[in-house]
Amino acid sequence: MTTQETLKDFRNFLYLCWKHLNLPDPTPVQYDIADYVQNGPKRRVVQAFRGVGKSWITSAYVCHQLLLDPSKNILVVSASKARSDDFSTFTLRLINDMAILEHLRPHDDQRNSKIAFDVGPAPASHAPSVVSKGISSAITGSRADLIVADDIESLNNSATQTTRDKLLEAIKEFDAVLKPDGHIIYLGTPQTEMSIYSSLTERGYQTRVWPARIPSESQENRMGVTLSPLIKALTEQPETSRGDAVDPARFNSEDLLEREASYGRTGFALQFMLDATLSDVSRYPLRLSDLVVMNISGDMGPEKVVWMADKDRALNDVPCVGLAGDRYYEPFEVAGSWQKFTGSVLAIDPSGRGADETAYAVVKMLNGFLVVTDAGGIEGGYEDKALQRLSEIAKKEQVNKVLIESNFGDGMFTALLTPVLSKVYKVSIEEVRHSTQKERRIIDTLEPVMNQHKLIINKKVIEQDYDSTRHLPPEKALKYQLFYQMSRITRQRGSLAHDDRLDVLAMAVNYWTEQMAQDADRQMASRKDMVFKRELEDFMGSVVGRKPKPDLWF
Repeated sequence: MTTQETLKDFRNFLYLCWKHLNLPDPTPVQYDIADYVQNGPKRRVVQAFRGVGKSWITSAYVCHQLLLDPSKNILVVSASKARSDDFSTFTLRLINDMAILEHLRPHDDQRNSKIAFDVGPAPASHAPSVVSKGISSAITGSRADLIVADDIESLNNSATQTTRDKLLEAIKEFDAVLKPDGHIIYLGTPQTEMSIYSSLTERGYQTRVWPARIPSESQENRMGVTLSPLIKALTEQPETSRGDAVDPARFNSEDLLEREASYGRTGFALQFMLDATLSDVSRYPLRLSDLVVMNISGDMGPEKVVWMADKDRALNDVPCVGLAGDRYYEPFEVAGSWQKFTGSVLAIDPSGRGADETAYAVVKMLNGFLVVTDAGGIEGGYEDKALQRLSEIAKKEQVNKVLIESNFGDGMFTALLTPVLSKVYKVSIEEVRHSTQKERRIIDTLEPVMNQHKLIINKKVIEQDYDSTRHLPPEKALKYQLFYQMSRITRQRGSLAHDDRLDVLAMAVNYWTEQMAQDADRQMASRKDMVFKRELEDFMGSVVGRKPKPDLWF
C-alpha cells in the first residue's frame, strides 16, 4: 500500500498530526471519533465528553480533506467568532508547520488570515478554502462543501427558551450555503437539559455519543443507538464495569469523581456523560410555570390572585432559564383590593469565607399568599459591607423578623450582624437549624406552595437574579441564579453545584407554612364584613345620634 493510499484513512493522518504536536498516540476513543468524523453520514453529530479533543481531531480532519481535495470550501461556525477563529488558526498552523502539508500553504496572492485563507492548489473562488464565522454572523452568500459547527451551543445562547429558539433558527442557514453532496458535522457537549443537539435528530442528523464513563443500563437505554459501538462493547467485557472511565488516558476514575463533585450531578451528566434526556417527568418537581409573576411595590399586595397557564398570560419580556416549555405567567385575574402585608421575613444563609455567596430572600404574607419581594446573593459573608447591605435590605423591606441559617459558624454570623442591624433597623433575629437532607427539605417546602400557585414573585426579582451573575463566567453564572436552581433541583443529594439562593427562599417560605391554611376568600369576606360594620356604625352615629346595637352586626 502506497503512502498516498495509507493517508486516505484519516486515522493514519491523525497519528501523524499527534506526533508532530508531540502528543501521545491517539487513544482508542480518539481514533473512534476520527473514524466517525470521516465515514459518518452526511449530517452527523459528534457528542463527546469535555476534554477528549474533538475540536483538535476535526481541525486535523479539515487539513486531511484539503490534502485529498484542495478545491474544497470549508465553513467553520462556533458560538462566538473568537472560538471559530481559534479553530481556523490551529488548522492554518498545522498547514504551515507540517511537511506533508507544505504544498497547501497559501501563496502570496491568496487569502491568508485566521479569518479566511486559501490553500496553494485551490482554484480561484469567491469562497475561501477555510473561513470562520460566529453563529450570529451573516453566513448567507457563503458556499461550502463541509460545514463544521464547533460548539455552537453555549450557556449564553441556550440558557433560555427564547435564546434556544433563536439558535435553532440560525442553524437553518446551513442548508442555504451547503453545496450539493456537502457534509455538516456538529461537535459539542450539551449545555442544558434541553440542548438543541437533542432536536437535530428531527432534522435528519445522526448522533454518535462518547460519554466519559461506561454508562449504567438506564443511561445506555436512554442513549440507544446513539451510543458509540466502542463504548457499548466495553459494557460486555469482563474486565470492565459500568461506571469505569472510558478513556483513562485522558481522565481516570479519580479525576472524574473530582469533576463530578465540582460540576454537580446534573452538570456532570451533561458535560461528561452527554445525558441530556429527562427520563422522568417528576425528576424536576419545581416548575417555573407554577409561579405567579407580577409587579409588586411598597408594603401592599393583592388580596387574591388567580393563576392560569394561558398563552396570553405568558411573560416573554423576562429571561426564563427553565426547562423546555417552561414559562412565567402573570395572574389571570387579580381579585379584591390591595392591602398591607400581614408580615414580612428576611432569611439569610451566610457564606462564611468560602467561594459561595451570602444568599437572602424577603418573603411577605397576605391572605395565605406568599410574595417574594427581594432575593439574591451578596459576595462575602462576615465583611462589614455585606452586613451593612443586609441591614439596609431589612429596613427597606420593613421586615418583622430576620431568620439566619445557623448550621454554619455556630451563631457567629448572628453575633456579628446584630450590632450592625440594631444601628440601621431594630428587628428581632431568629436562628434556624436544619438536620434533614437539604434537597428533600427544599422540595417538600416549595412544591406544595408552588403547585397551589400561592407563591408570587415580584417581576424585578427575576430580572435582578438574571443580571446579578453577568460578571461571572458563563459556565458558572447560571448555577448561582435562584430560578435556575429552582428548575434543576432533584431529590438526589448533591443535584446542584450551588443551592444557596434556593435554600434560603425555602427557609423563608417554611416560616409561613403554618399560616398558609388561611383561605383567601374567607379573609376577603371577613374584611368586607368589618368594613360594612364600620360604615353602619358611622351611619347610625350621624343619622340617629347613637351607635348600633351589637346584635345588629350579626
